[in-house]
Amino acid sequence: MTNFLLAGGGTAGHVNPLLALADVISEQSTSNKVWALGTAEGLEQDLVPARGYELLEVARLPFPRKINLYAIRFPFAFRAAIEACKVMLTEKKIDVVVGFGGYASAPAYLAAKSLRIPVVVHEANALPGWANKLGSRFASAVGVAFANTNLKNSKHVGMPLRKEIENLDLSAKKDAARAHFGLDKDTLTLLVTGGSLGAKKINETIEQSRKVLSAAGIQVLHIVGSRSDLAEVKEKDFVRIGYCDRMDLAIQASDFAVSRAGASTVSEFAAVGLPALYVPYPVGNGEQKFNVVELLGTGGAITVLDADFTPSFVSETLVPVLSNSKKLKAMAKAAKSVGISDGANRLFSLVQGVL
Repeated sequence: MTNFLLAGGGTAGHVNPLLALADVISEQSTSNKVWALGTAEGLEQDLVPARGYELLEVARLPFPRKINLYAIRFPFAFRAAIEACKVMLTEKKIDVVVGFGGYASAPAYLAAKSLRIPVVVHEANALPGWANKLGSRFASAVGVAFANTNLKNSKHVGMPLRKEIENLDLSAKKDAARAHFGLDKDTLTLLVTGGSLGAKKINETIEQSRKVLSAAGIQVLHIVGSRSDLAEVKEKDFVRIGYCDRMDLAIQASDFAVSRAGASTVSEFAAVGLPALYVPYPVGNGEQKFNVVELLGTGGAITVLDADFTPSFVSETLVPVLSNSKKLKAMAKAAKSVGISDGANRLFSLVQGVL
């Protein structure tokens, strides 16, 4: 029997890979036990219990960016979080800690180190976060989703993916997937998504480009996200929905995608060979633009700055790409060539190697 603690959370990008690995661990042996470690504020509060795993909690402690009262208190609060993690690791008799970054990972890494419990780090982004930079210094093994991630002694294992994406075959007939969304079974289909929360600039540009896309014989499945105030639409060649709980069908229905360049999205599209135009999120530490470096190098994707994604770009650049079937096939093949569909199994093998 092996006891695993999987630490991470906050965003879907941290939680979904964690759950994908948890499922593989559970499938390998019924004697394996898995706990997830997260915070009270993250998406893991809903996603982890819904998947059947127990969620342990630690305080959410963002690293201070400036000198203020919080920064003065931070070392004491962080030490308390480490001590709380040590208690959990001891009580659950944890054999290995696997961290995915985020607020829960850093104290878990340091607690495991002090108790001499092996640590495995998985970094989803090409530009590592501070928690994983910390953990990688003493981890027994480090796995990365992208080959261009700069973490010492790391192994390129890819992204642990959801089973429904991992087993997706884009070469299969698209009729049923398109019918699910009310789309025509024979028309070239563009998937547009900005993630679960949406992307205002992408949404606005696609809305303003509907006539151009329609005139080019392109139908659109537009997922605007939960924060958008755009109304849902179901027309002959344009379907707009707020949220999609069957992204596997959305991907299956599509020939090309327009999307942000989040690590999970990029990894999923590449794994199944879906070519895409990526519009990296323009704020924060700019990590999204690094997530598509390998894809751009092989020709499996194109990219544009957020400010430059305009109706003119759609008509002058995107539509010609979509109208070139030979180019679409070449891009799909190139994307597939760098995609990894069995990232969860590869990461599990990495974890097994430290036990």
